[in-house]
Amino acid sequence: MSQAIILLNPLAGGGRAKALRQPMQRWLEHFAPAVPLLAPDNVDEALATLMITATRTRVVLVGGDGTVNVLLPALLRRGHRLGVVPAGRGNDLARALGVNELKWSVALRYALHAPTAPLDLGQLEFEGGARLFASSLAVGYDAAVAQQARNAPSWLGNGRACAGWAALRAWISQHPSELKVWLDGKLEHDGPALLASVLNTPTYHNGVPAAPQALLDDGQLDTLLVDRPGRIGLLRLLPRLWTGHHLGRPGVRLLSCKKMLIDASTPLELAVDGEPITAAARFSVQVLRRALQVARPQD
Repeated sequence: MSQAIILLNPLAGGGRAKALRQPMQRWLEHFAPAVPLLAPDNVDEALATLMITATRTRVVLVGGDGTVNVLLPALLRRGHRLGVVPAGRGNDLARALGVNELKWSVALRYALHAPTAPLDLGQLEFEGGARLFASSLAVGYDAAVAQQARNAPSWLGNGRACAGWAALRAWISQHPSELKVWLDGKLEHDGPALLASVLNTPTYHNGVPAAPQALLDDGQLDTLLVDRPGRIGLLRLLPRLWTGHHLGRPGVRLLSCKKMLIDASTPLELAVDGEPITAAARFSVQVLRRALQVARPQD
């Protein structure tokens, strides 16, 4: 096989990924002895490793959506090809790649050997910064859910129980914001809204099917726009959202675009691939078509 390395994030999944290091090392000794397994202590060390690794190396990341997210800039800059072994809280990219339910050893073999295909990425730009994302950009209420999920009790695990707990905690303090939303230059919304989240994958928040028809390489992003439903309306909407029955409901729209611009009256909470970042009142999002090669089924 061509050159490859494995980077394991020991902090992924609330620290549960650390337990995979020794069994993975034993597996590699039998099936891929030339492939090194590295477990960087921090993000800076992981980024430095990718930057000094030969270009177009197959990089297998063992972690979740957050692990992939922080390493995207280095993956793109060096032209690396990505494989994913899910070991995080959300794993929505792994779910879209069809590997989330695989045993880790099967997912690892697939990540090392499967053909790669192009993956679109999203790019968020705001005053003073920019961020890439592979799965989703959560805005407003959705970003608050992501923040609550990070603070969830460990006994809830990483599944739907955690997502539900986070959604209800965010609901307690939710409030709509006045915002304008342009999609591909067209004003689509002007007024109160709870969220205008952007997805590249069909799911976010650990499997919530927000954009069931989303494709990884169609050159578009799917924007879930929810107008002001009120506190009771939002509470009624959540079960429909978790089961994929939200589309067509009053005030709920799923729109595709290549570029989105949001101008809000107050800073909105933001989260990229489940990782909360700095709030912003004005920002834009655009698709980076076929930006990254990823081990996934061929169309």
